[in-house]
Amino acid sequence: MSRAKRRENIEAYLFLSPWIIGFVVFLVVPIGMSIYAAFTRWVIIDPPPRYIGLANFREMLTKDRYFWWSLGVTLRYMLMTVIPFLIIGLLLALLLNQKIRGMHVFRTIFYLPSVISGVAVAILWISLLDYDMGAVNTILRSIGVDNPPNWLNSARWALPSVALMSLWGIGGGAIIYLAGLQNIPQHLYEAAEIDGANDWQKFWKITIPLLSPTIFFNLITGLIGAFQVFTPAYVMSGGARWGTTKALRFYVFHVYITGFNEGRLGYASALAWVLTIISVIAVLIVYNTSDRYVYYAE
Repeated sequence: MSRAKRRENIEAYLFLSPWIIGFVVFLVVPIGMSIYAAFTRWVIIDPPPRYIGLANFREMLTKDRYFWWSLGVTLRYMLMTVIPFLIIGLLLALLLNQKIRGMHVFRTIFYLPSVISGVAVAILWISLLDYDMGAVNTILRSIGVDNPPNWLNSARWALPSVALMSLWGIGGGAIIYLAGLQNIPQHLYEAAEIDGANDWQKFWKITIPLLSPTIFFNLITGLIGAFQVFTPAYVMSGGARWGTTKALRFYVFHVYITGFNEGRLGYASALAWVLTIISVIAVLIVYNTSDRYVYYAE
């Protein structure tokens, strides 16, 4: 290697060094520590971690009453949100794709909620879902519902409340759909019109197939996001003080309570890695079956 080439490589690594250092310190090292901690009994107020092998994993499968419960809460939330998110987001994108004057303003309005802080959104929805003074129940009473749901204070309605709140950020998915819609060549629609296709046939035979990679992307991100729900559960259940609220004990919330409320860092690390494995398996299953319903235009 010539001196100039060697100097160029050194300069490149110097410019890359802040990212490399950050990657190692804030990602590689914590991942390595969490893997080690998953096989230890590590309690914050106790002496250093003690290796216990697979005991943490045996405990979560046989003794932890909240392991299966929190996993079930997360899966039910996923069923309540992922499919509606895909369908409503697509319908909203179709509306935002209309060539109407000032449409860019509406696109901005629908997208803004998806970038607002999750804590702020949760606090807003706590007010909206208040049983006595909330706007949602006020509207329900005005249309004749005498006994509206006691949303966040009801074991039955607490999870649907969080699912309803999640639709607040549907504009983010709609914008992704909008980008996919605008990438579909217009000459395909024109050719279909010449052949006598109606709007439904054009939507089903052209829009959906060519938009399937975008739908697939939103499906994957929706699944990953559902596995990682924490902020709404933490805020809407009262945070750490009332963290044992079963109705909103999502899996990640269970990890937080175990690690930081109970101080069991080793067991919380084991829980986190189990969630990682479940998430990877779910994504791989969806990815490996995608060739059945995802069409990639050449």
